[in-house]
Amino acid sequence: MKLPPVDYEAPRTVSHALELLAEHDDEASVLAGGQSLIPLLALRLARPAVLIDINGIDELTGVSAANGQVAIGATTREYIAEQSDTIADAVPLLAAALPLIGHEAIRSRGTIGGSLAHGDPAAELPAVARALDAEFVVRSQSGERVIPAAEWFEGYLTTSRRSDELLVEIRFPAAGRATGTSFQEVARRHGDFAIVGLAASLTLSDGAISDARLAFAGVSDVPVRAADAEHLLVGETPSTELFDEAARRATADLRPPADLHGSADYRKKVAATLVRRGLRAAADNADERQ
Repeated sequence: MKLPPVDYEAPRTVSHALELLAEHDDEASVLAGGQSLIPLLALRLARPAVLIDINGIDELTGVSAANGQVAIGATTREYIAEQSDTIADAVPLLAAALPLIGHEAIRSRGTIGGSLAHGDPAAELPAVARALDAEFVVRSQSGERVIPAAEWFEGYLTTSRRSDELLVEIRFPAAGRATGTSFQEVARRHGDFAIVGLAASLTLSDGAISDARLAFAGVSDVPVRAADAEHLLVGETPSTELFDEAARRATADLRPPADLHGSADYRKKVAATLVRRGLRAAADNADERQ
């Protein structure tokens, strides 16, 4: 299917991109990897007057670590992030999720910022960002804002970025040496969006859990933190019984959608299974990172 007629701009600097966003306001769409936007254009589900292609802005790409954080430029390709030693060492949960995104051809064009700005609740990266309390750096002509992940995802394909703002960077906290992680998902086949996904992180201290993070994909219109289960886990020693109870608490209040891929009840059962699997894998991984 052919794309609809649309004006095209390719700024080479962030300041020029911000000028264009201010000029066109909500009639503009930002083009990064295009793995989500181009299909929406082809299906006429998005009809911007102008595309602002930010691929030529060199300052928006790259991975760096400083002050206990890993900063990732918004146009950093998912495949580049997947190959990053910095991410593998300091943000292992993100490293575990990246290979599950689509296929290699998609990851070679898709961007970290593009996925998170799109905000699909069934995608892997929103769940990772929510689990790790990532920070989103957006910029406009009036200044810069840093938005926590808890406030970034507002609804289905909706974020708190304003129409004149550009997502320039995402910051993830660096994991401690005794932090284990796991990303689990069930999909119809490799490369599909998850029917249910789970980002899990556990930090151990003297054999007990000192920090626990669980975030679901595919169970609501935004990624969902399992706060009750997290509170249960902190201060306890990893065990099968503990993880069973955490799975029960994590899914007790879930109201997942039903569609042709599965009923709400099926999704809840899958979610509980992923909690048990994810916590066990994270606990084993934490032991290895002591």
